[in-house]
Amino acid sequence: MIIDSDIGGDPDDTVALVVAARLVPELRLVVTSDEYGGERARFARYLLDLVGRTDVRVVAGSDLGNSRMWVVDGLCPGEVPRQGTDVVGAVSELCEATDGRIRWVGIGPLSNLATLQAERPELVSQLAVTQMGGAINYRDPSRAEHNFRVDPDAAIRMVPALEPWLPTFVVSDVTFNPAMEITRDSPLYKRWAQPDARPFEWVLREHCDRWMAKYPGTMQHDALALAAAMLWPGVRFVRERVALDSIARMTRSDDGTEIVMSVSADYSAFMSWLDIAFS
Repeated sequence: MIIDSDIGGDPDDTVALVVAARLVPELRLVVTSDEYGGERARFARYLLDLVGRTDVRVVAGSDLGNSRMWVVDGLCPGEVPRQGTDVVGAVSELCEATDGRIRWVGIGPLSNLATLQAERPELVSQLAVTQMGGAINYRDPSRAEHNFRVDPDAAIRMVPALEPWLPTFVVSDVTFNPAMEITRDSPLYKRWAQPDARPFEWVLREHCDRWMAKYPGTMQHDALALAAAMLWPGVRFVRERVALDSIARMTRSDDGTEIVMSVSADYSAFMSWLDIAFS
């Protein structure tokens, strides 16, 4: 498994990475997207080390020059080194060492996938892509869903490029639901705030506190996408044809790209699954 994450903004990326580190022994590589001068990669490295996954490689990926979605400044100790930046090389090494397909869990913009497609398209053909992103009925009709909006050109290029391998999209229509929101009143947050919390739980709590200074909670978009990539049975999918407009808004279209798209989830069962992942 490869995780492609814009960790360091909404804590759902951090939750997803910890869950993957704890439950997915075949996790081999984390690449970061929408980078913040390499700090997202350093934070991912720190978190993986706290969970005991020093075996997982981290590579800093596409830097789009954004800073708005960054709330963990100073949370990663200064001694954590900067990570490498050769995403194409890291994915190539993993593909060469792996028989069969590799699960790519995209929980950030599609920038790194677009780079792979441009430079080494044969690598993309070895990836079984599950991407959190897109929305048919986004809550703000004037713009695309966040992961598509951050790098619309990458989304517009990659959705049709992935069609031969039937990519899976866990769309915001399903993930944006308060039933999956972690707040300060949630059992998971209270666990992370206990005096005997494990070091990675302390980081999760601090990350949530910083996020919740601006927002009421964190909906677990990315952890649900991870669960889908792990073949957790609580997400229902259909095959759908979609098209993207010039700003990467997604619509159904009979002439569009065929994808596998989420249509519902068992939110109560998912939150129970998430709770067990931290037990």
